[in-house]
Amino acid sequence: MALFPAFASAAEPGEPPTGSSEGSRKELDWLSNPSFSTEDALLLHQRATEVANLIPEKSPLISRTTSKSELSGESDTDESLKQSSKKRKKKKKKHHNYKKTKKKTKGDSSSSESDRDTKHIKDKAEGSGRNHEKEGAANLDKKTSNLTSNCFVWLDDIQAFTAETFRIDKKPDPANWAYKSLYRGDIARYKRRGESCLGIDAKKQCITWDSSATKRKQLQRRPERYFTKNNVKMLNTDGIPVCNKSSPSDPTAFIPVFQMEPDDPSDTTDMNPLGIYDPSTTVWLQGKGCKSTDHEPVNMQQTIQEPGININSILMTKVEEHNKKVRENPRDINAWLEFVSFQDELMRGPSPYASKGEHEVRRKSLKLILEKKLAILERAIESNPSNVDLKLARLKLCTEFWEPPALIKEWQKLIFLHPNNPELWKKYLLFCQSQFTTFSVSKINSLYGKCLTTLAAVQDGSMVSHPLLPGTEEAMLAIFIQQCHFLRQAGHSEKAVSLFQALIDFTFFKPDSVKDLPTRGQVEFFEPFWDSGEPRIGEKGARGWKAWMHQQEKGGWIALKPDDDDDDEEIDEDQEIKDKSLPKWHIWLDFEYSREARHWLPWRPDKTKKETEEDCEDPERQVLFDDLGPSLIHLSNPDLQRQLLYSFLQFLGVPCTSKLFPSNLYFAMDENNIFESVLSDEKPLTSVSFPLSGFNSIGHMDTMLRGRHHIGHYKEGEEFIQNVFHVLFLLFSGKEKSNLSICWLQYEISKVVQCLEAKNKKKVKAQGRKSKKLAKNLLKEPDNRNHLSLWKLYAYLEWLLGNIDDARKVFDTALCTAGTGGCKSPQLCSLSLLYAQLEAELLESTEGAVISRAVHVLTKLAESGPYVPYSGQVLSVNVLKARKTYEHALQDYLSKTPVSDQDQVSDANQLVNLVGCYALFQYLTVGIDAAVLIYAQTSEKLEAPGPQKCENTGDSFGIQNFPTALEAITLLHTNLLRFHMKISVYPLNPLREALTEALKRYPSNQSLWRSYIHIQRKSHSASKARRFFDGVTRSTNSLEPWLFAIQAEQLRKKLTENVQRADVGEIHSTIPETGLTNRIVALFEHAVQSENGTHCPLLWRMYLNFLASLGKKEKSKGLFYKALQNCPWAKVLYMDAVEYFPDDLQETLDLMTEKELRVRVPVEELDLLLEV
Repeated sequence: MALFPAFASAAEPGEPPTGSSEGSRKELDWLSNPSFSTEDALLLHQRATEVANLIPEKSPLISRTTSKSELSGESDTDESLKQSSKKRKKKKKKHHNYKKTKKKTKGDSSSSESDRDTKHIKDKAEGSGRNHEKEGAANLDKKTSNLTSNCFVWLDDIQAFTAETFRIDKKPDPANWAYKSLYRGDIARYKRRGESCLGIDAKKQCITWDSSATKRKQLQRRPERYFTKNNVKMLNTDGIPVCNKSSPSDPTAFIPVFQMEPDDPSDTTDMNPLGIYDPSTTVWLQGKGCKSTDHEPVNMQQTIQEPGININSILMTKVEEHNKKVRENPRDINAWLEFVSFQDELMRGPSPYASKGEHEVRRKSLKLILEKKLAILERAIESNPSNVDLKLARLKLCTEFWEPPALIKEWQKLIFLHPNNPELWKKYLLFCQSQFTTFSVSKINSLYGKCLTTLAAVQDGSMVSHPLLPGTEEAMLAIFIQQCHFLRQAGHSEKAVSLFQALIDFTFFKPDSVKDLPTRGQVEFFEPFWDSGEPRIGEKGARGWKAWMHQQEKGGWIALKPDDDDDDEEIDEDQEIKDKSLPKWHIWLDFEYSREARHWLPWRPDKTKKETEEDCEDPERQVLFDDLGPSLIHLSNPDLQRQLLYSFLQFLGVPCTSKLFPSNLYFAMDENNIFESVLSDEKPLTSVSFPLSGFNSIGHMDTMLRGRHHIGHYKEGEEFIQNVFHVLFLLFSGKEKSNLSICWLQYEISKVVQCLEAKNKKKVKAQGRKSKKLAKNLLKEPDNRNHLSLWKLYAYLEWLLGNIDDARKVFDTALCTAGTGGCKSPQLCSLSLLYAQLEAELLESTEGAVISRAVHVLTKLAESGPYVPYSGQVLSVNVLKARKTYEHALQDYLSKTPVSDQDQVSDANQLVNLVGCYALFQYLTVGIDAAVLIYAQTSEKLEAPGPQKCENTGDSFGIQNFPTALEAITLLHTNLLRFHMKISVYPLNPLREALTEALKRYPSNQSLWRSYIHIQRKSHSASKARRFFDGVTRSTNSLEPWLFAIQAEQLRKKLTENVQRADVGEIHSTIPETGLTNRIVALFEHAVQSENGTHCPLLWRMYLNFLASLGKKEKSKGLFYKALQNCPWAKVLYMDAVEYFPDDLQETLDLMTEKELRVRVPVEELDLLLEV
């Protein structure tokens, strides 16, 4: 019979095909099966049927058998397999000689059966001439015996099949006697999912799986945290925006989720008897291919690759855009700088240059990013060789590569090319000042002199090669003040005071004969006056340079006899040690502080006592003209001249009206007093906020732990300030003189406030007497008798001292003499507002506030008539009239257009006072909501630019013109809310929202930050505050958010520790705080890496103090040296280190001497004093 019936005629065995050639016959030989026998097949089938009928009666047989046809059909392939296996074995023998015996036994045992079969087929072929029946019977007997011996049957050949089938292996395995279990290679491998087992009764039976090995593996592999390599890579890649492709135009369309209906479990088939397989599995079991299987891998691959492709395409598009921008417009500096900053984003994501399907593993090296940025900047500088910003960016990058000497050389080249750029000079000075390796005080001081001399030459026009840039004069004054603060912080306070004295004399007392000369020529004429020994600004009998020159032309001064009524000089209390039992470092700190406080004025030989320069015990106290001559500059702008005066007063500790040059003075911030707000917490409405807090005044150099020793200055210092004011009163008249009087009285009030905060009644009483005497003397002056601002301050001084009745008399007297200006008078509004606020603070609740003295004062202000003192009642009609008056006045001011800058400033002040009066009036008569509404409407009006334009400035009447007004109104708003929360129940959320909105706009306002951390201190959860601090620090360069964020966390830590240390039995802490120390350290680390925080001594002092308080001495010492790398000029850092590391006193003092910082008490002198 043919193997394929269709080709039976072509390939019938034994019959040659008719009409076909020999070649075609050979081609079809593969279709014939010479070993097939029809008789054998029939006999075998008959035998198999009989066996199947016998199976139910006997024990069941299992397994598959091979039919005779298959055995015979495979004989030819067995021959070829044997030959190939022999070849393979020969190759293996060459490489694996040591496994020779094993392979031999395996080969013999495995090929025994096939050899027998092959031999049987050959015998059959040789005896083909025998009887067919006998041959068939014999073959069948042999096959049957072969089947029974191998225990093989085909399951398909067994027809009647009901019982379970299994295999009986009767051959014993001797290995089971030697080992405990079966060989693992003989056991089928599987993975168990879950702990259940199919087919058991869950109620009665259970299986305990012994899975200790898997548990051990699971324990070893911990879940990956967010900072691991894979997760960081995943987080850094941008997400793919999800959208519905069917409707791209509709932005609100959502992506539908198609739910597949599960098949009915009752729908069972032969392949799915339990109904547990899904349709695709059932189809697969039937041997049919799934239609979607071919497409699924492609879709999956696309889905997996799509995010990567999208990210790469986005990054590549951005790179192309940046390249296109800088190629088409190479003069666009911002485009170059954006391209440089884009490199950080590019390095965070996967590389867009990796080939498709290639997973590029690259080390995100900082050096790689810097080199790319540097290459871009060099290209940019080639296109813009004269641009300073690009060169500065390049130098900033090079700090990571180059050594300090090489960097300084590059800076010098840059300064040589652009000597007329003051902003470049500022950065260069700060860079040189903060290089610890090359730093010394004399070098930096001479560098300041060189800078100001060069800029003065540019200003005069004597440097013809470079033009004068706009804003140079303001920048020169800022650099001068920066130099004075640098000398103060380095301990050379005498030089700083002399610089101010010289420049004030050089500016305000310049003779007419030298005004036309260039600056260096004027300085040459000024030197003889400075060296003549004549009294200078702040000294008794100072007349100034102009008067001296005039008298010199006439023939010199007439010698006057000195006054005999001078008090005896103070005995130096620091010449003897009070307590020798104290440690050496403690005594040194006391001496150093005392001399810093007493000897900040430059030493001058007293001619009346016939003193000479050799009589000075400390030569450093003398200031030579060479130290200050190069820093003298010419100020022609009257506003800048006034700024110089107020800067000097602030330098001496006198609070003034405005904060000067805040952006340049973060490096001068060194005192830890910006968080103090005792009076602000007790009296929110009238809290005094003096600008420039955070800066040590001259003569104060306190360590963080000791705090400020004394208030104000010693006698000599107070006399100096008094003499300065007397000289300045001669220079000015009218409004400017009144402003100086206000500054002096504010200084006295600030000392009273400090005494009140210290809670020292004796000091309060003594200081109060001095301050009242000064206030009365100032008010006796003819120019000041009708100056309401001075009357206001005097009344406030009386109120602070506790003399409320006297203060009311002063207020009433001032209001009676003020006239009938009403709401249109800024000074009257300001006076009435403070009076009403002080009266409102005396109220214990808002009940009965309508008839209070505060409402009476505000009503009389609106009436614009003569003031009548409070008699105990307020008429309702007057209240209604006043409300209408305030409303109309506010509308008029909001719609008014200022004509000049001066009018703009006065209008802004008037607007603030008017809004404050109206809001407080509404609060006392209607309620808090009415007052908040006024503040909200005013702020909205000021924020939104109006349609009117100012002709002079070209700016719109909005927040651009009224930044100070909006800030002051916001402060009044928050103070009123705080006061209301103090005297009644009110939710915290309105105040928090008002403060957060204000701080986003004014992130450097210390008063607002103090209020914010004050209210957050009471909050149970810190998460909102932390998110807010984080947002503000990211959006601004101001340092205040960092400082107050740290302070808020430190207050929280202190509160937690107080609760846990309280000795009241078992404590159940309700403050869910862990890891506060690590959080504070992280905040410090981020803050000192910010642009303004790197060179801020106050920030480093706070960080050092925090680590020292934790007891981490080694870390604190390392941080101290790190702080010196950034702020080597700050003497307070060295003094803090003496307190934290007392064993290293000598090392610290040697370091100070090496860097030329002022050491007023050498160790040798201290040893001598200890021996006495």
